[in-house]
Amino acid sequence: MARRIDVTGTGGVRLAAWEFGDPPKSDRTTSTGGEPELPGPGERGPGVLLLHGLMGRASHWAPTARWLSERHRAVALDQRGHGRSDKPAEAAFTREAYVDDAEAALEQLGLAPAVLIGHAMGALTAWQLAAKRPDLVSGVIICDMRASALGAASQREWADWFKSWPVPFATLADVRKWFGEDDPWVERPNPARGEFYAEVMQECEDGWRPVFEHEQMLKSRETWVYDAHWEELAQVQCPALVVRGLDGELGRAEAQEMVRVLPKGEYAEVADAGHLVHYDQPEAWRGAIEPFLDAVRTV
Repeated sequence: MARRIDVTGTGGVRLAAWEFGDPPKSDRTTSTGGEPELPGPGERGPGVLLLHGLMGRASHWAPTARWLSERHRAVALDQRGHGRSDKPAEAAFTREAYVDDAEAALEQLGLAPAVLIGHAMGALTAWQLAAKRPDLVSGVIICDMRASALGAASQREWADWFKSWPVPFATLADVRKWFGEDDPWVERPNPARGEFYAEVMQECEDGWRPVFEHEQMLKSRETWVYDAHWEELAQVQCPALVVRGLDGELGRAEAQEMVRVLPKGEYAEVADAGHLVHYDQPEAWRGAIEPFLDAVRTV
């Protein structure tokens, strides 16, 4: 099961966090006499905070989080502008805002020191937070995120790609087909990709539309695509695992350089997986990260 917990992010933005597994048992109450306080990681094992990528949502982590909940307290965060979290037009969508939100989540949820598992944009947030607040982070898993600058051409490609979406979609089947087969960015049929995007659609009066605003996604993305992020990577003092899909966006040479730059870096790759590693090959993904989690747990 998943239990929603509201978190207050930077600037007062309301964020939805989702705890997977059985609800914590506690007789303690908050200082205001409200709902019971959440037990700390010492009572349920090391905490894990899962951070989705751009356009993602916490539910993308559901299979991973349920697996983790057998030995960890696993919480997935809908980041600002995503999922069930607030999407105020005036909110900041900067790198600092995303990192500060994750920091607030760790503190308000009582997860720290936690392992951060991030995919794409979420991975960048994870290692930037680990560099900023080493006291809150015991380990980082970086899934298919580059440390190099992507450049202006990449941002223009994304803007054009968003314009190509045939929204609204008449049915969820149409969503799955377009993103899994018809999207010009799809080199070969990929049902997992179709399912990934079906998860971020909501039914509206005229059909199915994304739960996020394209402009907010572009604003979020432009705060990292023009810069490289090697400096923050070198500041991560905790153990870190770089995971890539063999057909993903992170190349092997860059991934191995990231491992070299990380003071305590390790490397893993998943065969027959693209950018959506945890969606493409869920069992192989779990197999890739389990030894690292076991090692962090015993430190």
